[in-house]
Amino acid sequence: MDSALNPSPEVHTYRLKDDGIIPNNPKLPLVVYRGALRPEVKDMAGVFEEIFNKNGWGGSWRNGVYPFPHYHSTAHEVLGCYRGSAKIRFGGECGVILEVRAGDVAILPAGTGHQNLGASFRFGVVGAYPAGQEHYDMCYGKAGERLRADDNINRVPLPGMDPLYGPASPLGQNWKHAYGQTD
Repeated sequence: MDSALNPSPEVHTYRLKDDGIIPNNPKLPLVVYRGALRPEVKDMAGVFEEIFNKNGWGGSWRNGVYPFPHYHSTAHEVLGCYRGSAKIRFGGECGVILEVRAGDVAILPAGTGHQNLGASFRFGVVGAYPAGQEHYDMCYGKAGERLRADDNINRVPLPGMDPLYGPASPLGQNWKHAYGQTD
């Protein structure tokens, strides 16, 4: 399966600010790998599931992304696009709109809002969560959920490994640096 990985995808990071409704993450950036899987890979969904699982990200599922803003305050999440494309708003109204395509991966730190603004026919992602975070919550930016959500977000631990590249990865460099950790 490692031969399916692009050894040098484009890596983009986005620091998303609290917009008053969607908290995003005060420490960790959204990380996007463009072209994480080689385009000739036939079963991208199966490859994503296998690689995520191998790197300690479980609870995987296949589907799309909801068309309404939501976030998880108790878990980080990885989304591997295996088919089609979609415009996803990350971070709420004040966030960024990115087009994700088959082979792309987005790694969302706890609290990161996400919403599908429009997708191609049969758009699909594989989602997964770090070990111990598979029983995530669903938050919608509604009154009354924020105090608990903020507390939860601050307690979510860093994942043991990057869902694609294992222990030595762009994710580790970006996220460990945010916590003042070095290898």
